[in-house]
Amino acid sequence: MRALGPAPTPTPTGFASEAEALAAAEATYRAYVDALNQVDLGDPSTFEEVYRWTTGDANAAIRTSLSSMAAEGWTVVGDSTVALVEPAPLGNAENAAVVLAVCVDVSGVDVVDASGVSQVQADRNDKESLSVSLEYSTTSPTGALIGSFDGREGEPECT
Repeated sequence: MRALGPAPTPTPTGFASEAEALAAAEATYRAYVDALNQVDLGDPSTFEEVYRWTTGDANAAIRTSLSSMAAEGWTVVGDSTVALVEPAPLGNAENAAVVLAVCVDVSGVDVVDASGVSQVQADRNDKESLSVSLEYSTTSPTGALIGSFDGREGEPECT
């Protein structure tokens, strides 16, 4: 029997299409924010779900951050919400399958030290503007893991 054409080859991202890669990236980022909202700095076992959605530099950074805040006796009050998620150019994001431009509303979040004093800078914006690079991963339930976070300027603006 003769083949009808060349066998399909997987995309470099590991996803069948760009739309599938973007959907996986957004689902991954939203799951990460949901996990962050469940963190109890007094219970390090709650950190594991956050770590599950990260790899590489992002994983190292969040491990350092959560461990440091826990060691200082800090508490997080309130939840972050995802206000905007859009695809962004890959730019210099090495190994990234997808880069997202995100806006995260942190207006309802406070971080207080052991004596109840807020550690949030008075001039913090209500919405964080981030560039989030995600990598293809066969170990992730969504098919992607967050590899890095960077501050972002420009479009889309987080208003």
